[in-house]
Amino acid sequence: MNRLEQWLSDNRIVVPPVPQLIEGAIALGFVLLALASGWFAGRRSGARLSAFWVERVGQAEGLAARMAAIVRHGVAALLLSVLFYLWPWAPPAAAGIGIALGAATAMLVLEIMRGLAMPRWAARLIALVIFVAIFANSVGGLNQVTDLLESIGFTLGTRRVSALGVLTLVVIGVALLALARLSNRLVAHSIQQARGFDATQKLLFQKIAGIAILVALFFFSIDLLGLDLTTFAVFSGAFGLAIGFGLQKTVGNLFAGILLLMDRSIKPGDVIAIGDSFGWVNKIGVRAVSVITRDGKEHLIPNEILMTERVENWSYSDRNVRIRIKVRIAYESDLDLAQQLMLRAASESPRTLETPQPVVWIVGLGDSSIDYEIRVWISDPEGGIGNVRGDVYYRMVGLFREHGIDIPFPQRVVHMPGTEEQEAGLPPAIARQEA
Repeated sequence: MNRLEQWLSDNRIVVPPVPQLIEGAIALGFVLLALASGWFAGRRSGARLSAFWVERVGQAEGLAARMAAIVRHGVAALLLSVLFYLWPWAPPAAAGIGIALGAATAMLVLEIMRGLAMPRWAARLIALVIFVAIFANSVGGLNQVTDLLESIGFTLGTRRVSALGVLTLVVIGVALLALARLSNRLVAHSIQQARGFDATQKLLFQKIAGIAILVALFFFSIDLLGLDLTTFAVFSGAFGLAIGFGLQKTVGNLFAGILLLMDRSIKPGDVIAIGDSFGWVNKIGVRAVSVITRDGKEHLIPNEILMTERVENWSYSDRNVRIRIKVRIAYESDLDLAQQLMLRAASESPRTLETPQPVVWIVGLGDSSIDYEIRVWISDPEGGIGNVRGDVYYRMVGLFREHGIDIPFPQRVVHMPGTEEQEAGLPPAIARQEA
């Protein structure tokens, strides 16, 4: 026994036999080859798959931007899995392959979950659990890890609450949430690409599909965890009361939103007026409708309000909207010329329609003016109304000044007390004749 062997024996360091070391070196070469193949595959096909994903599915919460990394780690994990189960490797080689396989799989899951906009802690937790499970399985210690986690816990009534059960519950919950997000995105994109539905029907089907996916995943998780549905019977009464009292408005807004989409009385893109303000519908959500005003402010109006209160929909059956513009001219003006100039100003405004054509009507005879009303039509009410009036007024003032049409203003005669006419008690005209 040489000094090195004596030192290893004294420190209880076990050196694998030479055949196992050679096998470990071979396994290391295959691991490096699998990782290089994954890197090459991600570099060559990542951009193409990303473009294909965007074209067929959409961005899908950012998966397209991570497609190269997903391909890289996915190919590496697949090749390492084949390598691990292809040969009965000795413990040193199996441990090395297990570390590489666990790391590649964990990075694959991490990229997918981050691409689905999952929280960082959740993505890292799932990746860590997968790495530990794969590595422990590769060295034959998975049962020891599960037994250790099962031993940590306490008894609550007739059920055993262990660290393994809590970890399993968290992992399944996060995985199902990620699956729900991906499924909603895929289904929504498929419905959006359908040609047989209008925008409102597509949005309605997307909402119904989202609710159906959540319900299906809920029952799937209950079955996967092995829970008995009869255990929820105790809480059904309390849950019903909670919906009846605490969640009454929420549930009401949910069904009101579905009804709005079903009868298509209000659709995304419609221009609606509530009170003195108006705007166009940006999105119909589960709880509220998003309405963007001309000021750029986004109002979130509960769905129930749109179902129960009076709402003007300017684009319900026809997008054309008529605008009334009031004008006053002096009695001495040429009425025919003034009407021609008003029609010219209204017709030359870029947003007014030729059909129906603008009209001008006398609507009243005032104290010092003849009152007109110009009525024009527009087909894009989401662009605002005030700018149309302002443009017509601007053109009309220029034409009036050019052709001598006067816009009157109120005039008042003020008599100062103490004049000679008032002292004589005579009207001003008679007083001037006598003078």
